[in-house]
Amino acid sequence: MKSRWFLTVLGVAMAGLMAVGCGGEKKEEKKADAAANATAAAPAKKLVLGVAGAHSGDIASYGLPTLNAAKLVAKELNAKGGVNGMQVEVLAMDDQCKPELATNAATKLVSEKVAIVVGHTCSGPTKAALPIYKDAKVVVMSPSATSTELTQVGNYPNFFRTISYDLIQGKAAAEFAMSELKVKKVAIIHDKGDYGKGFAESAQKTFADGKTVTVALFEGITTGGVDYSAVVQKIKASGADCVLYGGYYPEASKIITQMHKKGVKIHFISDDGVKDDTFIKTAGVDAEGAYATGPQVLADNEVFKKAAADHEKEFGSKPGAFFPQAYAAAQALLNAVAKAGSTDYDKVVAALHSELIETPVGKIKFDAKGDAEGASFSVYQVKNGKYELVK
Repeated sequence: MKSRWFLTVLGVAMAGLMAVGCGGEKKEEKKADAAANATAAAPAKKLVLGVAGAHSGDIASYGLPTLNAAKLVAKELNAKGGVNGMQVEVLAMDDQCKPELATNAATKLVSEKVAIVVGHTCSGPTKAALPIYKDAKVVVMSPSATSTELTQVGNYPNFFRTISYDLIQGKAAAEFAMSELKVKKVAIIHDKGDYGKGFAESAQKTFADGKTVTVALFEGITTGGVDYSAVVQKIKASGADCVLYGGYYPEASKIITQMHKKGVKIHFISDDGVKDDTFIKTAGVDAEGAYATGPQVLADNEVFKKAAADHEKEFGSKPGAFFPQAYAAAQALLNAVAKAGSTDYDKVVAALHSELIETPVGKIKFDAKGDAEGASFSVYQVKNGKYELVK
């Protein structure tokens, strides 16, 4: 009996020890599985590239190509391992080319701890949003905001752009009118905005300096109108042989159409806010012969060719306005982060000023004021329903 009792107790004890041993192993296995699952569930490191601009509304045809460009640059870099080991994520913020929405967009991007932003599309919204970015030390680069004061006044060391500015653009338009079109009297119209008025004032100064052209009319209009017959009548009464318009295509298309209806068929020159296929579609046959300045495009540039082909493959269409400049902006910002080894504000800014990068607009870096060195404007004309390079 004692022997049996001893064996029974011993057996129970051994069974208990085995159970404890097996339970320990199972617990360790569960811990390992949990750790593996946690690792799998942990989000990969990412680098957020903000893209702010007109993604809806009247000017969306300018803003959406920028968003597409950023997506393509991010996709290409991610396929190569990302930037500093981080995958690039594009975060879009729509401002509809409205200053009040631009400040909202900037505030949201800052709250998301975004360090680099491509945008905004329009000059007025860019100007409205920049103080928010500046205070938060966010680096911003626009492919299309051309207001001269954004860089030339020196208020925003965090702002860069891959397009030239209105002082240059307005001068280019006026010089073309004088040298190529031989105009003698011009009516200058603008939309009263930072962009349109800046372009108009630059052209006005160039005409004054040239002393061969009389500015017969200089007047602002209210955007969003339907009937511009009053200003058309003033243009007609001025005896001008050329209209120079500073602003965007929604108003430009209405003005030129109403001019032609009133029998005012004179030279019409505008800016890159009108150098878009939407102007041609909206104005129809009245767009034929109109001129517009626009950023110089290097058609033989290999980076541009590849970017354009990638856009057609990815989105099923040709890239739109400011696409090359936007692609270059996304490239430049992400390259600066790579060279800086982080999103540290001072290091990224220093890299933008010093590091050359091959882009669709050429091999660029940025001058002390934030403008891309070598960026310039060309003149285009609507011929047979599309814009063609003139000079």
